[in-house]
Amino acid sequence: MSGAAVTVERLTRRFGAFTAVDEVSFDVARGEVFGFLGPNGAGKTTTIKMLTGLLQPSSGRGTVAGFDLAREVESVKRSIGYMSQSFSLYGDLTVEENIAFFAGLNGVPRARRAGRRDWVLEMAGLKDHRGRLTQELSLGWKQRLALGTAMLHEPPVLFLDEPTSGVDPISRRDFWDLIGGLATRGTTVFVSTHYMEEAEYCHRLALMNRGRIIALDHPAVLRAAMPSPLIELATDDSPRAVEALAGAEGVIDVGLFGRAVHVTVRDLEAARAALPALLAARGIAVHGLQVVEPSLEDVFVALVHAAGGALAD
Repeated sequence: MSGAAVTVERLTRRFGAFTAVDEVSFDVARGEVFGFLGPNGAGKTTTIKMLTGLLQPSSGRGTVAGFDLAREVESVKRSIGYMSQSFSLYGDLTVEENIAFFAGLNGVPRARRAGRRDWVLEMAGLKDHRGRLTQELSLGWKQRLALGTAMLHEPPVLFLDEPTSGVDPISRRDFWDLIGGLATRGTTVFVSTHYMEEAEYCHRLALMNRGRIIALDHPAVLRAAMPSPLIELATDDSPRAVEALAGAEGVIDVGLFGRAVHVTVRDLEAARAALPALLAARGIAVHGLQVVEPSLEDVFVALVHAAGGALAD
């Protein structure tokens, strides 16, 4: 495979009068960890379904692993690994039986199946649990097993659709270590996530809202490009402070960030004086005020807000 691992040009998917994905264009390089961020209903999963051959585009074009999405769908499917947030494992099969099943399903040659089985068991840390029913495994182990079964046929491109949903933070970190190792060895990883700390592990991020890509760049570049100043307030009642500041003059956006309050403002100097006074008038004491570098979460919220907000559930 030469050139980009994934190319997309004006890819669109409509469901009747509703446009779920609206003329999306991007490229993903070989060996890149490409992150897809967006609120619910942004079009992330629909895009992934088109790229994995599960859903036909309404218009536009694209290639995955060098194969055309419209004309070579079966070749696309043979050249990718896919892992959804439900993991697609069979709970009433043992770990080893699941590996054997997916090896056959993915067309792994018989001569290579034992070697690939051992690779999955080693990678997932399940060598001593190969005979256990999969339904008895912890969520973190199921996650690693699902990743292994998706990689049995050694595909050049791996799609992960919110694969760490519901998994504890330590297991999520271990999982991302595995993803980084795969990318280092040349696998292209296309992953959607709603965890902002995970997005930091991606080489590049596409932020999607209302079916369109509203930003695409390296995480550090996205953070640096946030145009409006961000203030962090320490108060004695953060939830009430958020309520008091929402819609206030000069405030673009406000939200909780841990125990602190993050406020995106239009004018920094005006906000330094106005915000503590506004809160004091509501009986809310401010114990600290500082200008902070935006997190990806701050950038994400600001960009979605600027793009019209997320679709209502």
